[in-house]
Amino acid sequence: MRRQDGDDDVLVPDGAGRRPGEALAYPQLRGTTPAQAVEMFLALLQDRLPVWLRTLDDLMYRAGKGRVNDNLLPVARAGIDYYAEVQAAAMPAFISPSVTVRFREALRETELGPASEIAPLAEYLAAERVLGRVAPDVRPEASARLLLAGCFRHAYYEMFIGAGSGLSRDDGAVEIVRELRLEAVTPPAPALS
Repeated sequence: MRRQDGDDDVLVPDGAGRRPGEALAYPQLRGTTPAQAVEMFLALLQDRLPVWLRTLDDLMYRAGKGRVNDNLLPVARAGIDYYAEVQAAAMPAFISPSVTVRFREALRETELGPASEIAPLAEYLAAERVLGRVAPDVRPEASARLLLAGCFRHAYYEMFIGAGSGLSRDDGAVEIVRELRLEAVTPPAPALS
């Protein structure tokens, strides 16, 4: 286990340097330094992010076809899967301020930040709004952020509470998309007298 004292990574053999009964502070780092954990996370992100972005980019081919909610449902489900996979690997990036700063710098340098996820989803929602298939008052970028936040939240709770404790990933995706209430509502036809 490695622990960080200030900015210097110090090797601490399992059990050494701890008081009796004190648990390992960061068991996910066993055998790695915080910097190595960040590198491992970035490698995972570089592997998984392109697949996730392709899913988002492919939405544009669905604009004007099918129902908007039906088009977004597999995206929400894929988002939950993506965040569940990469989120646990990201945790070591926040074990100290200096590691967090290194993590943020690496994300900026590689342009792997949230904007790369929001843009294609917002573009799709804007196209659907132009086609009248999404309510005219929908703000595409804000709605894209909300959908992604719902996916992230579902994965986050699943990671901490356990997969069987809440909604399934499929049911969670349905709820996230439904509750955004993006589809334009056609006003009822006037009653004939």
